[in-house]
Amino acid sequence: MKIMAVNAGSSSLKFQLLEMPSEDVIASGLVERIGYYNAVFTLKMNGEKVSTTQEILNHKEAVHLVTKGLIDHKIISSLDDIVGVGHRVVQGGEIFKNSALINDKVIEQIKSLSDLAPLHNPANITGIEAFRKDLPDVPQIAVFDTTFHQTMSEDAFLYAAPYEWYQNYGVRKYGFHGTSHQFVSERAAVLLDNKKAKIIICHLGNGASLCAVDSGKSVDTSMGLTPLEGIPMGTRSGNIDPTVLMLISDKENKSYAEVLDDLNKRSGFLGVSGISNDSRDILREMENGNHRARLAHEIQVKRIADYIGSYYVYMGGLDAIIFTAGIGENEGRVREAILNAVKVLGIEIDQEENQKRGERMITTKNSKVKAFIIPTNEEVMIAREVMRLK
Repeated sequence: MKIMAVNAGSSSLKFQLLEMPSEDVIASGLVERIGYYNAVFTLKMNGEKVSTTQEILNHKEAVHLVTKGLIDHKIISSLDDIVGVGHRVVQGGEIFKNSALINDKVIEQIKSLSDLAPLHNPANITGIEAFRKDLPDVPQIAVFDTTFHQTMSEDAFLYAAPYEWYQNYGVRKYGFHGTSHQFVSERAAVLLDNKKAKIIICHLGNGASLCAVDSGKSVDTSMGLTPLEGIPMGTRSGNIDPTVLMLISDKENKSYAEVLDDLNKRSGFLGVSGISNDSRDILREMENGNHRARLAHEIQVKRIADYIGSYYVYMGGLDAIIFTAGIGENEGRVREAILNAVKVLGIEIDQEENQKRGERMITTKNSKVKAFIIPTNEEVMIAREVMRLK
């Protein structure tokens, strides 16, 4: 049966069509620049890629273009072939402790959480509503980035701020990248042949987060109320003294919102290096002797090591460290730097395996803590949730 996995942004729509339960990708695609006259629709199938540029005014038009493209290219014979649609939703708050079958009440609940994810939840809703109009009789499932982390206990998710902030406004750590962390942790348990394994997942891309998983459950994660908390990323600062907002606001005559925008969009690799938010550029400039590029890399590695150490203590041990996402899966130099920073845990890197790509163990047989590369697949995780709930 065919399941659609959807990730809708404010001006984009990314999707995969999967054959389930085999989890084979039949087709995938992306609609970019929705709302503009020069929007681009790219469809990939059977090893081919077809792109068209045209005016796409809204998500409803984008969804119709996607479904029509699937039929025109004979990927499906009719819309009846699609038996379920899963939608990535960034923020589920404390309302959604699991994925949910979408109805009018669920949409209103997702809207009520928009204050916690103003850039994401409204865009996710736009995609949901567009698909519901084009496929009104097909079950639609909301899969939340935050759900996997709902197993955290209060000592892990609460801030040491006035408790009323949590009671009245939901101020707490929620965590993100949940579908990725869940997919990778389930695969790690299989590779380790241990459902009770204690693992730390390093989801390292332009956005990056760590997650401590004990017996298949998230017990702590680095991102917080928003994805800004945690380790430095491509353009995000990660943890920072909040007084910085007041200081820079005063010194540079900026509003708090403008300083917060700097911390989200002009910090991290980009802010420290002054070069790029892309790890590949940072590593290349490091080799050229650029001090600020090296500093950007070393700051991130140090903060990742800090989290690994704290999670090791919090869980009372560690069986494996997992690397996933764009940087985690593809950049051996970053993996090596992180593992060397925590080698006190008894980690021995297999240098040859670490230079390869694809799912594999990258530590020696003598290593007390194992390390693996496990490619993530959030779309498969979404499709699995659709199969479970539709």
